[in-house]
Amino acid sequence: MTNLDFSAVLSHWRELMDGALLSLILATAATLLGFLIGTLCAIGRRSSIGWLAALCSGYIEAIRNTPLLVQIFLVYFGLSSMGLRLSAVAVAILALVINVGAYAAEIMRAGFDSIHRGQIEAAECLGLSRLQVYCHVILLPGLERVYPALTSQFVLMMLASSVCSQISAEELTAVANYVQSDTYRPLETYLIVAVAYVALSLLMRIGFWALGAWLFPRRRRLGTPL
Repeated sequence: MTNLDFSAVLSHWRELMDGALLSLILATAATLLGFLIGTLCAIGRRSSIGWLAALCSGYIEAIRNTPLLVQIFLVYFGLSSMGLRLSAVAVAILALVINVGAYAAEIMRAGFDSIHRGQIEAAECLGLSRLQVYCHVILLPGLERVYPALTSQFVLMMLASSVCSQISAEELTAVANYVQSDTYRPLETYLIVAVAYVALSLLMRIGFWALGAWLFPRRRRLGTPL
């Protein structure tokens, strides 16, 4: 039976912390930009403008039916072939944004579709502009209904960011690969990394819970899970 020895792995704790921090940065950037793109695509897919709806639908279907790793390679090698050289971190953020934006779009579309048509017609009868209707009647109530699913998707995206190690982005998994090759302790290394990912997931969920409690006080008063 293998004797576990974490001392050699823990001597690289600074590198592991830096990797975990970069994973969190990747997740935060992808969450913010991906939510923005996803919301715009969800609106575009519902648009009466045919080419815009088709463009948004094509983007969503293409991304949701291809692996994240393939998308990362396409962005990484595609930009290089056009002479545009970005850092591995920038490419990782761009690929993650493109990926999570498509999933966020479908989740947000479900939230928008859950709004009863009568509420929209009532808002229009009150003289609200189209922008006001989207902001106050469709966007925020729709987001409230799909918030748990949306935040779970963002947490899954953070976990999936581990594949960015394939383009040498120095996130947690990439650092773990270096540590285990240096210490010859792969089991101990990946046990520590697994615990780190659990901690990052819990940290993100706590952050999303706090944000949801601030955005949707009505759910908090009713005791509805965020």
